Amino acid sequence: MTAEFDVAVIGLGAMGSAALSFLAARGARTIGIDAYFPAHALSSSHGDSRLIRLGYFEDPSYVPLLRRAYRNWRDLEARLRTDILTITGVLQIGAESSKIVAGTRASCKMHGLAHEVLDRADMARRFPAFQLDEEDIAVLDPQGGYLRPEAAVMGYLKLAAQDGAVLHFGERVIAIEPGDGGVTIRSADGHYRARKVVVATGSWIAELVPQLREHAVPIRQVVAWYQPRDGFATEPQRMPCFLRDEGTEGSYFGFPAIGADGVKVGRHAHFREPIDPNQPNPPVNDADTALLDGFISKRVPAAAGLRVNAVTCRYTMLPSEDFLLDLAPGHKNVVVASPCSGHGFKFTSVVGEILADLALEGQTSLPIGAFSFEAMNRFVAGRKSA
Repeated sequence: MTAEFDVAVIGLGAMGSAALSFLAARGARTIGIDAYFPAHALSSSHGDSRLIRLGYFEDPSYVPLLRRAYRNWRDLEARLRTDILTITGVLQIGAESSKIVAGTRASCKMHGLAHEVLDRADMARRFPAFQLDEEDIAVLDPQGGYLRPEAAVMGYLKLAAQDGAVLHFGERVIAIEPGDGGVTIRSADGHYRARKVVVATGSWIAELVPQLREHAVPIRQVVAWYQPRDGFATEPQRMPCFLRDEGTEGSYFGFPAIGADGVKVGRHAHFREPIDPNQPNPPVNDADTALLDGFISKRVPAAAGLRVNAVTCRYTMLPSEDFLLDLAPGHKNVVVASPCSGHGFKFTSVVGEILADLALEGQTSLPIGAFSFEAMNRFVAGRKSA
């Protein structure tokens, strides 16, 4: 006999686990299915930390969603009775005209967000871990900080199970078959029926959503940890999380010494190397460590002690580097979530709510118009004609 549900969620990383929790909390009969086990190394949702910031340089349109995300993170903490979000402040550093600095200031101005603008002398006095060029400034977002991704994913799964969701791990979905009466979900172990399905499979998204085969590109990402030279200057009370705009050399991110391994840094999208999502993550190599060692020595010299660890993980990039949160074209019972492009984890708590809205109501009151298939296709067409 085929098991039947209101909603099936495929992929139980950050976005899928949050969606499952919101759906179960609303009383929907739900099943969550994942090919692996929680917080596995091939996901984009494992590790010790992810940035969260309110002054969003990418586009001011993200800020209303971030405000809701902050509220939802605090609600999750209250339900779990544990800490997920820690405020350290986030520094956005670079030339005044750089994308990160100018974009952050624009978001702060449009939405009336608290922030401070610091020059090189201010930074040397208040945050001596950092080395700025003469023309650099920093914008301090006092509401920024970091999230604990594995605690968040495990917490959402725990709450989903408590609210009645069925969880299947180690089961790979090989096909979804939407029809007028619902969706059939086929795996190597069996098949299920649901009125709606949420596909949130990260770097495997194109395997189940053919419209994304030319657009969703898994790439290799590398991060490294350093035991700091100056442990006092790199404590979270004295060193906020940060973003650093290096112009044509890209942008970097980092965290203070919040764990035993010390200060963590990475370059956004690293070398933009495509990977096969079904293969193990490629190992860290000399080019990776040379890049990150050079950055931390130049820009965060107080942290540039012994490199104690470096790992590869993965981003899944869409052409515009925005999110995709929409119903699949021609299939109103298939909800597609490809929201990361390397900067999505902080939105997990609101994306889960959005996906539950789309699955149960076919729409949401939250502002996601920029994250549609139509918007993605329009961007692609514009880039081809440019």
